[in-house]
Amino acid sequence: MARIITIARGMGSGGRTIGKMLSEQLGMKYYDKELIRLASEESGINEAFFGRVDERLKSSFIRKNGVYKGGLIDPASKDFTSDANLFNFQAKIIKQLADMEPAVIVGRCADYVLKDYDNVIRLFIFCDIRTAVHNVIEAYGGNEKDARKLIEKTNKDRCAYYKHYTGRDWEDARNYNICLDTSHMDYQTCVDVIKGYIDIIDKKSE
Repeated sequence: MARIITIARGMGSGGRTIGKMLSEQLGMKYYDKELIRLASEESGINEAFFGRVDERLKSSFIRKNGVYKGGLIDPASKDFTSDANLFNFQAKIIKQLADMEPAVIVGRCADYVLKDYDNVIRLFIFCDIRTAVHNVIEAYGGNEKDARKLIEKTNKDRCAYYKHYTGRDWEDARNYNICLDTSHMDYQTCVDVIKGYIDIIDKKSE
């Protein structure tokens, strides 16, 4: 099976950039927002539906027993375009990609969706709020107050989304193989640490 790297990341931590660097330096495909388009094509459901619930929950949708169990809802069902089924289609795409070729997959609970795969390296990238604010302002502009508000909301949404579909805590280090704090570590150093970890795994499997 092809090696897969999944990346869960805090807003402003540089997780997406690290993912792109890994994909380039390791010669792996990179998937982030592309997952939405692929899920839309697979399901026939308009891409806009997926975009509205991308790594966040509608307040009216939060309920118990939402943990992903696999499977898809029949197209004839009124729940075919439900948030749960939109997640199911994204999960299906993630599994298909994991079966095809080496890839870096960002977000969308990919670490949990692929929990039964033994070829997955699960990463969590985070940083302190000061670093996150700096990175967000540099990337999107705005002021410190607005950046902090965006970071807190985005991370809260990702945490709730992850909890709903996995039953796990998003920031729990036990969910991941490597957790990296980019507050005092540049992105290339993070990439080098991950590549070093991969080398260790490869040597053990020889």
